[in-house]
Order: sequence, then structure tokens, then C-alpha cells
Amino acid sequence: MKKVTLASASLLSLAISGAAMAQEEASRAMPDDIIVTATKMATNVQDVPIAITAVTAETLMQRSITSSADLGAIVPNATFRQTGGAYGRGLSAFMRGIGQADTAVSQEPGVAFYVDDVYYPLIHGSIFDLLDLQHVEVLRGPQGTLFGRNSLAGAINLVSREPEQDTSAYVELTTGIRERFDVRAGFNVPLTDTLALRVSGFSKNQRGFQERLDFRCEMIRRGTPELAGNLPFLVGENIAPASNDPDSCVVGHNGGTRAYGMRGALKWEPAHNLAISLIGDYSNDTSPVQPDQLLSVDASRSISNPGLAGQGAYFSVPGETPFIYDSRFVTGDPYKTYATYRDAIPSGTVIPGTFYNGSVRRGGIGYEPINPVKMWGVTGKLVYGLTDQIDFTFIAGYRDVSVGYTFDVDQSPLTVELTRNLTTHTQHTLEARLAGRMDWIDWVVGAFHYRAEENERRVIIAPFSNLQRYRNDYYQPKNDSIYANVTLRPFGDRLGINLGGRYSDDSKPLQFDNRQDAVPTNDIVFDQVLSTKRFDWKAGLSYELNNSLLAYASAATGFRLPSFNSRPFQPSQIYQTPGDELVAYEFGMKGDFFDRRLRLNGAAFYTDYKQRTTSTSGSEYQLDPQGNPLPGTQVTEPLPGGPAGSTRCRTRTPAEISAGVPGFACVPRTYATNTPGKVYGIELELRAEPVDGLTIDGSLGYAKFDSPDLKALSRVTDRLIGVPEWNASAGVQYEAEVPALAGTITPRVDWYYQGAISFSAARRELIADPYSLFNARLTYKNEVHDFSVSLAVTNVFNKFYYVSLLDYSGLGFPNTNAQPSVPREWALTLRKQF
Repeated sequence: MKKVTLASASLLSLAISGAAMAQEEASRAMPDDIIVTATKMATNVQDVPIAITAVTAETLMQRSITSSADLGAIVPNATFRQTGGAYGRGLSAFMRGIGQADTAVSQEPGVAFYVDDVYYPLIHGSIFDLLDLQHVEVLRGPQGTLFGRNSLAGAINLVSREPEQDTSAYVELTTGIRERFDVRAGFNVPLTDTLALRVSGFSKNQRGFQERLDFRCEMIRRGTPELAGNLPFLVGENIAPASNDPDSCVVGHNGGTRAYGMRGALKWEPAHNLAISLIGDYSNDTSPVQPDQLLSVDASRSISNPGLAGQGAYFSVPGETPFIYDSRFVTGDPYKTYATYRDAIPSGTVIPGTFYNGSVRRGGIGYEPINPVKMWGVTGKLVYGLTDQIDFTFIAGYRDVSVGYTFDVDQSPLTVELTRNLTTHTQHTLEARLAGRMDWIDWVVGAFHYRAEENERRVIIAPFSNLQRYRNDYYQPKNDSIYANVTLRPFGDRLGINLGGRYSDDSKPLQFDNRQDAVPTNDIVFDQVLSTKRFDWKAGLSYELNNSLLAYASAATGFRLPSFNSRPFQPSQIYQTPGDELVAYEFGMKGDFFDRRLRLNGAAFYTDYKQRTTSTSGSEYQLDPQGNPLPGTQVTEPLPGGPAGSTRCRTRTPAEISAGVPGFACVPRTYATNTPGKVYGIELELRAEPVDGLTIDGSLGYAKFDSPDLKALSRVTDRLIGVPEWNASAGVQYEAEVPALAGTITPRVDWYYQGAISFSAARRELIADPYSLFNARLTYKNEVHDFSVSLAVTNVFNKFYYVSLLDYSGLGFPNTNAQPSVPREWALTLRKQF
């Protein structure tokens, strides 16, 4: 708390000193004076007493940001990234250390997404293409009083362009590295004096940056065919490749893009005080799976495991090197993998004492390595001005989502565990609100209604755990809320008293159905209702020191719905976890200085995490129907960094075997515990135009987590898992007038920094190093013919880093994986306006 106090004092000193320099009357308009709807009323971003990053579509293009996954690079204390392969194609969004990485619908995100005022509840499918966007609003800190469920970390509001009463069109073509070819196009046309139509669409295609190799082919090419045993070729050709052709063994690519979509909007304004909008969108993404790298293998675990040892024996050739799951499958190159996404053991095979028991449902199963996301939605919006000061808004939305993913945990031709998931989600939302703006008060009252139907189906093929499970779960999340927010100005325009409250009735009835192939006694089937009724509040003060400088302070609560362990491997692992709760305090300032050539916004925050449920991966003995451990080769030991009573399995030592210590079979298990704590930090954002044409952007975020409960668990780190303590960005561009070319030339350079990130509570080596990235862009814009040409290079210096590190050893598996970063890329874009 002392650090936050010091940071707050520093910000206050800066605000007071800046007040002396600020102009009483603004004489210039900053390039990014954005009107936002963060308070459910159109307001200049600088007048909103919230830590909010608002970015226009033009700025996003200049900074080579094309999807929601890239936004975190320019937002203080935000970490947005595509989820790892184990979770499919989704957006892992964290702000101020709070968020969610698991795409399972049983889990609730910590950051709420809104697209054109309609709530989107899933992590799955939340990597939105920023198609025909007006601007993006990223609100940090709890936003529960206005944005409702699952916004305890913040909210992201994507605002699309609306139809207008003019005729325009654009076409944008992009080509680039790895056969990239993107097309974006759209048009706006008035149909009558009161009705306008806007239509836009996109298509994106690019080959992936990680190669999938045929293992047998590659071993022959390298001159080590004995390491391949009698494993068959993937392509079915028993012909050794030319040793001088490194591409001859490539059978596919991970990490590419293959997607298309469109959006249409109608806006009808039959009267000056009435506007009715209808919006529809459709997208279909069939991109390949995310890249995944096998970092290391503990061969002792694979030798002692019947499922892996049996596969090794099946593919071994007598007299040659035994075929086992070991370091031979570590390619040593993060951009190459031996993953096959299939089980190489033929269906119906019998390997005594292993997973392969002759069943036609075991062995020979394979899945296409893609993570499809298909969705469509319709939104209707009515805004009616009851008076000059009071508006009524009604929004109705419907969305249909189908997402799937394939994951090969071992990244080899053998099978430790293979997962295929398919999730369907349909929802409808209704929101009605009244908003008024008067001399002494701004107010909004509203009601929100949400209903959804979700089905999550999953097949888990796990020879390592001697399990084959089938999941078929149903969820019916629902929320009904009423809310009110007011800003009082009892002494004039300078002082604002901000008060807000929201009552939420939130629940998620579920039917959980987890069945084991041919072992009905280990089926896990139950019904449950996760629910909470609560009141969230926000209170704050804001004061305009002058027309260009705002200071504010606030306190707010936030919550997340209770959850449960959605990945039980046996009945002993069924448990429910309480929802998260917190109280967050924030002090900030927003100011424009030096005749509005410098914009500086800052905030200091302190979050008191009352309830924070965290999980640690471990393993336990596999039990028979009577609750007795099944015989095997492993023993349990206390789980480092885990709660009391948690365990992980390891292979018996020779001494233990000699001493007669019995061995048992093991299955993975996740342990949950409450680790409340404090998160505190600071945030700074600036935008400067010291001379005409020169623009400088910057951001800085620092967030520190402090939890006595984590320290008591003797973890190797008390960092927040998956998020850095520091992040920063800076960018500079200069728009130079070039009359000889009838236009402008704009060079731009951006720098992004992310601090070290811990991905394991128990292993210090799984802390990813900090890194800096540089992007560059050169744009020529022709004013006469209204077209532009841009050459962009991302990751200019080809910096390598890990997006995530996945510690499967805690689950008892023999491997550790990592998600490699995207290497340097270039793209050439031609854009024409009509």
C-alpha cells in the first residue's frame, strides 16, 4: 500500500504542476479526441473518470494491429494473447493481473467483451478481426456497475462504423511473407434521405510459420533411420528423401490463417430524435492449430508408463535402438514439430497390460489439425430522444457460435494424450436504459437480460493415463440485472460525485456427462447449479482543475461466478470453487498540456482480492470402483507449490523397488485453493505532437501481486501466473508533405516491451524472459487519387520469445511444451478509397 501511496502522490504532483501549464480554453483538437460510450453516454474520453485506452481504427492500422489479440501491446497492464494449443483458438485477456486463460465454458473470463453494445461471454472465438472498426475502448479495473457479469478485471468495447448519409467505398489488398494474401473491402450508400447501408467483408490467408515433419522421413534424411524404428511414413511412401532437401519431409504447417467474414448494417433515422439500427455479421475461421514445441522429455516417465512403453515396444525393431518417447522427438527448432494429431497404433490392436485392449474404439484415431471458429449474429438497436436531455435506448442481440480444436499434447508420432473439442453456443441479450444529461446531474438506469445454451463435447484419448473419455456437457447460463449510475455536480461543473450500483442474479445450471470408454463404473455424471446474487457498487470523485485537466478517485467491487473442476479424471476429483471477489481503488488524472500538444494520462490502483481461486496441476493414484489404487509403477509425493494434501506422481527409484515399495497407476488432477492477495501498480499513457506532423505515443504499466497465502505454499514464485509485472510501448511517426508526389510519406517505428512471465508455480526455469519487439511501417498516401501504399515489418529484429510455457510434468506427463512467437514478417498493403 505504501508503494501505491507514493505513486499516487507522484501522479498528484504531476497533475498539479501540469495544471499550471494547461490552457484554460482548449485551442487545438488532439488527433485522438475520441467519443466513447464507457459510461453508456457519448463522452470525450478525456472527460471519463476511468482508466481507459481508446484507439481509433486509423491508429490501429498505423501500429499494425489487426485483431483483438494484438491490443494488449499498447494498453498498460494488459496481456492479450492467443491461448495455447491445449485451449484452442481464443483470447487469453488479463488486465491488472486478472483474467482467464482456459477456454472451457465452465470457466468465466475476467474481462468482459462487448461488440457494438452486445455482450460476448466466451474466451473461445474472442480473437475478433477488427473489421470496419470505428474505435476500441479498453477499460481497466472493475466495470460491473455498467458492464455487468465477468468484468471484474475490465471490459473491452469494440465500436464499429455506422452507416452514414454519404456514398463511399474502399478496397484494401495485402500481400506478404508465407503466401499471405488478405482482402478487405466495403461500401457505404444512402438508400433514402433517412436510410443508409454499410457493408464490409474480409478474407485472410497465410501459410503457417511452424512446419509439421514426417518423423520417419526426417530421420532418414538426417541419416539416423534407426531412431524411427518401424514407425510408418505419414505420407505412405517408403522412399527415402533426398538428403539435401530440408523441405522434403514437411507434411503441413501450424500457425497460419484461413478465414473470411462480412458485416452489414442498416441505419434508419425517420425523425431527428429517433434512430434504428440493424447489424448482422458472419465469420468462418478454419485456421490451423497454434504452433507448439516439445521442449523436454523425462524419458524415465515414458519407460515406466505402460501406455507409452507399449507403444515404444510396438514400433521397436529387434537389435536396433529401442523406440521410446524420449529426446529424439525434441526437434531443437521451435518452428518444427513431429506432432501428427493422430494415434499411430491401428484400431483394435492388443498390447497386453496397456491402453490398447483390442477395442475398435481405441487406436487409429486422428483429427484434422485445425481450430475452426464459425459465428454469426444479429443486433438491433433503437435510440429515441424523449426530450432534449433524456434518451431511451433498447438493444437486442442474438449470436450463434461453433468452435473446435485439436490438441496433441506430446508433439510426437506417439500418443500421450490427444484431445478433440467442439463447443456450440447460442445466446440472446436484451438491454434497455434511460440516460439523462442535465446541468447538475448525468444519470443512467437500465436493465439487462442474458440467456444462453452451451454444449461442450470432447474426446480425450489418453494412453498415458489408460483412459479414453467422452464429454458431453450442457450449460444454460443466465443473468438478469438492474443498474443505475449518476454523476452529481452540486457546486458547478468542476466537481463530480460518481455513484453506481448493480444488482445481478447470475446462474449457470449444468449437466455434466463425462464417460469412460468401456468402464462405466468410472463415469462422472451429475447436475449442478452455479449461482450468485449480489450487489456491486462504485463510488468516486472527479475534479476539473481546469478545462484541460481532470483528477479522479474511485472505489469499486467486482465478482466472478462460481465454477467447478471441469476436467475430472475420476469421481474423486469433483469439486466446486467459489467465485472471485474484490474491491479495487483507483486514483488518476487526465490532462492536455502545452496548447494540447501533449496528452498525459496516469493512474495508480490498489486491488484487494478477497476471494481468488487458483489451480495447480498435479496427479494422484487412479482408483478402482471401490476406491483402491490400481497397480502400476509410480508413487506420489507432495506437490511443490500446491495446497495441503496435493500430490504429484513420480517413478519409483531403484532403492524403493528393492525395498518393496508398491507402485500404482496415476491420473492427472487439478487442485484448487483460495489465494487472496493485493494487486497494486501504476499506469501511464501519453500522446504528443511537439511539431505539426510528428506524433509520439507511449504507455507504461506496472502491477505487483502480493499474497501471504501463496508464500505459505512455498512456491518458487509468488508472481501472478501468465502475466508480467511490467509492460510498455512507444511509437513515433512523422507525416511529411511531399508536393512532388501529390501526397504524404509517413515513416513509423513502434517498440513494445513485456517483462518476465512465470508459467509455473513450481519450476523457476519456466519463467519466460522479458523481451522487446520493434515494428516499422512506411506509408505513402496520394491525396489526389485517394489511395495509399504501406510497407510494414513486424518483429523487425526477428526476436524470439515464448508466448507461453506449458508444464505438463505437474500432471504426471513426461513432457514440457512451449508456444513459440511469430518470427519477423513483412506485408505490403494497397488501399484505395472511392
